[in-house]
Amino acid sequence: MKKYSVAILGATGAVGQEFINLIEERNFPFSEMKLLASARSAGKKLTVAGQEYTVEEATPDSFKGVDIALFAGGSASKTFAPHAVKAGAVVIDNSSAFRMDPDVPLVVPEVNPDAVRNHKGIIANPNCSTIIMVMALKPIHDRSRIKRVVVSTYQAVSGAGKEGIDELTNQVKAISEGRPVEANILPSASLPKHYQIAFNLLPQIDVFLEDGYTKEEMKMVHETRKIMNEPDMAITATTIRVPVYRSHSESVNLELESPLSVEETKAALAGFPGVVVQDNPAEMEYPMPLYTSGLNEVFVGRIRADESVKHGLNLWVVGDQIRKGAALNALQIAELMIAQNLL
Repeated sequence: MKKYSVAILGATGAVGQEFINLIEERNFPFSEMKLLASARSAGKKLTVAGQEYTVEEATPDSFKGVDIALFAGGSASKTFAPHAVKAGAVVIDNSSAFRMDPDVPLVVPEVNPDAVRNHKGIIANPNCSTIIMVMALKPIHDRSRIKRVVVSTYQAVSGAGKEGIDELTNQVKAISEGRPVEANILPSASLPKHYQIAFNLLPQIDVFLEDGYTKEEMKMVHETRKIMNEPDMAITATTIRVPVYRSHSESVNLELESPLSVEETKAALAGFPGVVVQDNPAEMEYPMPLYTSGLNEVFVGRIRADESVKHGLNLWVVGDQIRKGAALNALQIAELMIAQNLL
């Protein structure tokens, strides 16, 4: 099998570390590996598939000879993607920088694999919550067209990075020890106000837009339409940060164009690659973030008819947002391109 020169930009962060874990787990065919990060992280030693690598500071010249550049996300994507493409690499980018660019495919391999063929050097990885949701929507939409989606998300603090994880840990520790709680990160470190996340919920992820929705909520709307190739699909979202370390959960309400029974829905989901139906009310079996963390699949349960609307369904969808919601989806895009001889 042909092997490829791979670069990981943001190798020391949560998504970058997951790239490394998955490359090892999936025996991804690489011949050379470049680990890139900011100047602050340069010099760190990381092991990939038994070999030690030194993290290098990312520069415009870092991508010479690279076939596949996996970008973990953040502002560095806009800076370095054009340089990587110019050097001949295919960039698979986890940031929001290029997702809605009409010239950049936005891909979930199980949902819209053919879109990768239209790339011009950059392929965008969708928002983590969007990926998890469309994995459940696609098999249903293929059987009965979805007219409307109402989704509420319950998103783990690791979605805000290592700082979000540390803040929850420190706050719980402070409360248990009777000390004052400090809040410096959530809803977002760049905002003027911060709130306690421990034993609390924050109904804000990212900044508010003029219409009262947050940027995160509108990402789910616009990205879902693009991935599903349904520009007029009615979608509304509410995104909430919850005091959970890892895995996002979503309450999804659907209105379909034609009837689809609960049994037919379960069968469609169970037959879809990457989806696991976990739905047995009699045995209290349903997906939970604690038990999906570290797993690759998207889990769906609480599947039931919504009697308040014609052809309505309710679903509860849970997935590891660092794996399928980020690093795994990006690596699957690379694997898809290899399988289709596009690299």
